[in-house]
Amino acid sequence: MILETIHSPADVRALGKEQLPQLCEELRAFLVNNVSRTGGHLASNLGVVELTVAIHRVFDTASDRLVFDVGHQCYVHKALTGRQELFSTLRQFGGLSGFPKPYESEHDAFIAGHASNSVSVALGMARARTLQGKDYSVLALIGDGALTGGLAYEGLNNAGASKEPLIVILNDNGMSINPNVGAMPGHLARLRSKPAYYHFKKWYRGLFGKQPMENRLYRFNHKVKTSLKKTLWPGSTLFEDMGFTYLGPIDGHDLPRLCDVLQWARELNGPVVIHVKTVKGKGYPFAEKDPGKFHGISPFDPETGLVKKPSGESFSSVFGKALADCAARDERVCAITAAMADGTGLSGFAKEFPDRFFDVAIAEGHGAAMSAGLASQGMLPVFAVYSTFLQRSYDQLIHDIALEHLHVVLAVDRAGLVGADGETHHGCFDALFLPTIPGYTVLCPTSFAELRSMLRQAVFELDGPVAVRYPRGGEGRFREDTSDKPAVCLREGADVTLVSYGILVNHLLEAADILGEKGIRAEVVKLNRISPLDHQIVCGALGGRKRLLVLEDSFGAGCVGQRLAAILAEHGAAPKKLILKNLGKRFAPEGSVAELDHSFGLDAAGVAAAVREVMEDGE
Repeated sequence: MILETIHSPADVRALGKEQLPQLCEELRAFLVNNVSRTGGHLASNLGVVELTVAIHRVFDTASDRLVFDVGHQCYVHKALTGRQELFSTLRQFGGLSGFPKPYESEHDAFIAGHASNSVSVALGMARARTLQGKDYSVLALIGDGALTGGLAYEGLNNAGASKEPLIVILNDNGMSINPNVGAMPGHLARLRSKPAYYHFKKWYRGLFGKQPMENRLYRFNHKVKTSLKKTLWPGSTLFEDMGFTYLGPIDGHDLPRLCDVLQWARELNGPVVIHVKTVKGKGYPFAEKDPGKFHGISPFDPETGLVKKPSGESFSSVFGKALADCAARDERVCAITAAMADGTGLSGFAKEFPDRFFDVAIAEGHGAAMSAGLASQGMLPVFAVYSTFLQRSYDQLIHDIALEHLHVVLAVDRAGLVGADGETHHGCFDALFLPTIPGYTVLCPTSFAELRSMLRQAVFELDGPVAVRYPRGGEGRFREDTSDKPAVCLREGADVTLVSYGILVNHLLEAADILGEKGIRAEVVKLNRISPLDHQIVCGALGGRKRLLVLEDSFGAGCVGQRLAAILAEHGAAPKKLILKNLGKRFAPEGSVAELDHSFGLDAAGVAAAVREVMEDGE
């Protein structure tokens, strides 16, 4: 086994060329074997095996900087940089992250969980290198999906103009910028990627002196060449017009050629784009056939490709069906998503109402702004977006939606802690920033029944911007529908009042049971709406309590608990003792939601323990 001898990129560089195909084969088997046990991003990593090996043959990522975009294609990189033995803990609590993390290894240059930022980050690194007089290479590895985000073009535009030595590798595994047709483009692409082509180009320019464009013959030849190139490589001109040297398209599974092109790109000493064509899921038939399913997958049987524990109904799937019902009722209802049709439960809607379904790709700001445009013309847009990605559209939420009080509905999926993807994907900010924007109504269903009702309220009954936030996964013990009230008391008790919203209400009910066994009578109050918080409702539900505990899976600063406390204090109804149970100032790592809740003391046991501690202190 060659892979077992690889403990660092130096070991990759020490291998003979004849050993590399076997290494790639072993890497694919390693990925399938490990991801089938833990779950994770498989198809994207299978597609970049040769590319990652080539990068480590040419560059030393301990000093050279490799910036991933999103980073879900970093597993091969991690396996080649001394972390093979940690893959049994992939995406587990206290284990190996599924994304690049500088605290894990010197070979991880930058954290990467959201898309389209790699070129901007890499340019910053390149400029720092130049300013500091250092000598190392900087690479940005960006997928064609991430290239749909506007930030990527901002970075490319500035990087090309900068003239900084920088290599952008475009991993194209699905969307061609522009298709190349026929044999001639392929032949010329191979020619253009060879060093001899650029040696000739440099020599030819030299014939005409330091200012070749002043020579009429050179200008004529250059014009003819440019016209021919734009005909044969229409995609390449996008990058070359920005100031990059374009190399490609390159077969992303031709390892020797990849190594040659990477080596030459480094020697060009300027902004370079290498366009690499790869096959997502390469080498594992099930993933090649259905790369979407194996992009991010739960543990599965590697022999059959079947998920071991098929997921049941979830808040996302319930939302998708409920929104389709709304669309059947009113032709003004539209669905918008940012490259997350499957994840947000909208695949069925897209098939049933294709004319009213809009996937804007990885462009959440555009999605929010477009929703505002739809609403301004009388449509009923529902923008389904993960909480962690909603924050990318913050300016549009204010400027384009709130200022004109437009009726845009935000379906905020994956609100709160989401599990194995870690700190870059938890939805711990939306409950903090949405209520601070004037005019927003924020609804928090605890059950599937409440999600259906609150979505109908949001679309047909309320006005202005409305957010319906719900968690990843399924519902808990509470399955009723209390959506007709802003707040509801689920359990009476005189010793302490427990308050929360959304799925965490289930922890409060269980905590009340635990406390009851100790003779402590706990009242449980459920907030169905966290914005606006009417002082009469808040004071009526919570005013004058001896002890008040507010449970949230968001950060502490600006949390709902603080807002409740301020309202109660302002109206002379503050509790004698306030307990805020939330994340404080800590980002939550990878792990199951249950593990993370327990780690932060947000589960039933943690809530009960906090109450007992206060009671024992006599407060």
